[in-house]
Amino acid sequence: MNVAGIIVTASIIEGFNVTVLAAIVGSVLLGFVNATIRPIILLITLPINMLTLGLFTLIVNALMLWLVSAVVKGFDIQGFGVAFMAALLITVISFLISYFIKD
Repeated sequence: MNVAGIIVTASIIEGFNVTVLAAIVGSVLLGFVNATIRPIILLITLPINMLTLGLFTLIVNALMLWLVSAVVKGFDIQGFGVAFMAALLITVISFLISYFIKD
């Protein structure tokens, strides 16, 4: 589902370019990063996250996506603002896909 979200997001947001192979590799790596690094970052930034009522999580999501783009060739994000918008849109698209397609 994340692969579809990444490909659709790349076609919508200017400054976010991805190939199909990079979307697959990036999706797998993003899942790994979200399972390992993201919980540690969320724990470290817990006070900020509490002050912003959870909105700082969006910043953390954008950072994780930006981290993946730094590692995967063909998964190019041009700036943090683009990473933020892409992370937000990928989240919405993945939610909609999982909502309409039941397991």
